[in-house]
Amino acid sequence: MSQTKRKRSPWLYLLLGLMVVSLVGFTIFPVGISFLSNNNLVEPAAATNIPGEAQPQDELELQAKGYQLVLNREPENQTALRGLIEIRLQQGNIEATIEPLTSLVNLNPDITDYGILLAQTQQQVGKYEEAIATYRQVLDGHLDSILALQGLVNLFLDRELPNKAIATLKDSIKTAREVNLAKPGAIDIVGMDLLLAQVYAFSEDYDRAISTYDNAIALDEKDFRPVVSKALILQKQGDLEAAKPLFAKAVALAPEYQKQIEAMAGEAIALETEITPTEAAKETPQTAPEELTQSNSETENLDAIKEDKDRAN
Repeated sequence: MSQTKRKRSPWLYLLLGLMVVSLVGFTIFPVGISFLSNNNLVEPAAATNIPGEAQPQDELELQAKGYQLVLNREPENQTALRGLIEIRLQQGNIEATIEPLTSLVNLNPDITDYGILLAQTQQQVGKYEEAIATYRQVLDGHLDSILALQGLVNLFLDRELPNKAIATLKDSIKTAREVNLAKPGAIDIVGMDLLLAQVYAFSEDYDRAISTYDNAIALDEKDFRPVVSKALILQKQGDLEAAKPLFAKAVALAPEYQKQIEAMAGEAIALETEITPTEAAKETPQTAPEELTQSNSETENLDAIKEDKDRAN
């Protein structure tokens, strides 16, 4: 079982919350947010009520020195490493978390979350090449980590390198297909196709985006995610007549999530018709998204729904 589907420890919940709070001033923090939404972890607002968060800086520094003394004696003491990371985040010293996070990654190579958090941190402090290398290290051992792949793709897009994002996704999809030949269903290729289509949409290459969604639909006709995603693109292009039956098809494929799908559709109609999302959902339950720049969060919601459905089956 991949790490991305494993239940996370309470400490990791806390760390994720602290990371979001500490990085609130940055404009891009996609993977951290997707951790929270995809796996139903604590929301950033809830994470702000962390015990000891408002401690004076001198007290925090004293605690940090205590953890550092422990690590001087026992460099692989994971309790001390985690404690030091928490303190540095509460201090707002993001860069100082890199060293202990790196140690956690080396001590826990099978826990992809640590590697993704490290890559995020490196990216936020401007160490882009290091972040790319960290993401690739995670993917070398865990190609099934959609979160790591999404993080790497988002980094390339943030650096205005869409061609690198596309090449990375195509290479990953090719490798995933080879893996799935030996072990069917081992890697979520549909999820990778969704990411590729998002990059095409980000680059306003809507024809390739739609073609990629069509490929994903053909790959798994029972998966509603590419169906909804294609409908969202068509809605963005103003083709409501083509989008409506796709939303209906998505509801038919996943009737237990009808309200969620209609909500996504309703918000899009609200923008087009200047009525409230609630009214839109009532009047026309089949429609699409606000902006293509929201496609990551939309697919994250679809992934979360898909995971819930798979667990229910």
